[in-house]
Amino acid sequence: MSNLLHRIQALEVELHHPGVRCSRERLEQLLHPQFHEVGRSGRAYDRETIVAYLATQPSQPPVVSDAFVLSELGPGVALLSYRSAQEEAGRGLVGHTLRSSVWVKTDAGWQLRHHQGTAAAQVW
Repeated sequence: MSNLLHRIQALEVELHHPGVRCSRERLEQLLHPQFHEVGRSGRAYDRETIVAYLATQPSQPPVVSDAFVLSELGPGVALLSYRSAQEEAGRGLVGHTLRSSVWVKTDAGWQLRHHQGTAAAQVW
């Protein structure tokens, strides 16, 4: 399980990196064709909306993420849970969020099928 945790965690963290976030090609590789997200705002997004938005964004504040836990839900299906925040100059960590991602193994490799971000009740 440890090896799978490191693999899925690395893919998830790759989505936090500004260089990757701006690459439509890489986003399309990482996000499953039926990708769906419920953001910390409570709004729902589909794959094309997320890809179009992230591909046009300028550099984002650094994301700090930790407390990763992986649960295998079945063959080729994994749930990754963690917490994250954005690091802003002069303000420290903001936007504390609890996150869950469902990753599925496809012919294209591991792809993110669903993501949920929930505003954290407490900061860390």
